[in-house]
Amino acid sequence: MSFAATVLTLYPEMFPGPLGTSLAGRAMAQGIWSLDAVQMRDFATDRHRSVDDTPAGGGAGMVLRADVIARAVDAVARPGVPMLAMSPRGSPLTQERVRAIAAGPGVVILCGRFEGFDERLFEARDIEPVSIGDYILSGGEMGALVLLDACVRLLPGVMGAASSGVEESFESGLLEYPHYTRPVEWEGRTIPEVLRSGDHAAISAWRKARAEDDTRLRRPDLWERHVGARVKSPSGARQDRD
Repeated sequence: MSFAATVLTLYPEMFPGPLGTSLAGRAMAQGIWSLDAVQMRDFATDRHRSVDDTPAGGGAGMVLRADVIARAVDAVARPGVPMLAMSPRGSPLTQERVRAIAAGPGVVILCGRFEGFDERLFEARDIEPVSIGDYILSGGEMGALVLLDACVRLLPGVMGAASSGVEESFESGLLEYPHYTRPVEWEGRTIPEVLRSGDHAAISAWRKARAEDDTRLRRPDLWERHVGARVKSPSGARQDRD
């Protein structure tokens, strides 16, 4: 069974977009995954096909109506398929969450617009708000593309080497080690000697050390979590650090 993605959006013409090319595009052509972009306005009941209204309590912008969006959600919901809403108020998307989604039968993604969704939608339906970063986009479509690309590349048969999706940033809680390729010397800079040594143990140790150094310097938040996980005892209690 292929991985089936459904996107609820006001701009279905944005899909598949970049997902129709490269790895994701080839995988779609091979039937490894499918994508259905559904127009949320099709579930409006007035002649203007309205999906939004002014915010209760006043304020700028418009809010996506719970009744209209719920009809769209109910029309595409499938048992066992997670439903996510792209929102800056959601939980940060992680590689762990991406792997869990990619291991399932598919995903339904709601693309927010304007000031977001009426909060009652999340109270009434099993929808998980997700964010791809601490910044604001014009809508959830770009976030949906990001999420789907992250999932599709992990599907069996999409990437050439099975290990390609394992030795990457975030898979071990660290950033990935730096990479080099030919030429050996470029603008006076050479590939580190250890990578040319053929000593696999030394190469592995170098890569581990560089991954730790880069994570500590570039992403102290990841490093703190990584170190915290390492110093836990088997019972889950924290141990004193050296």
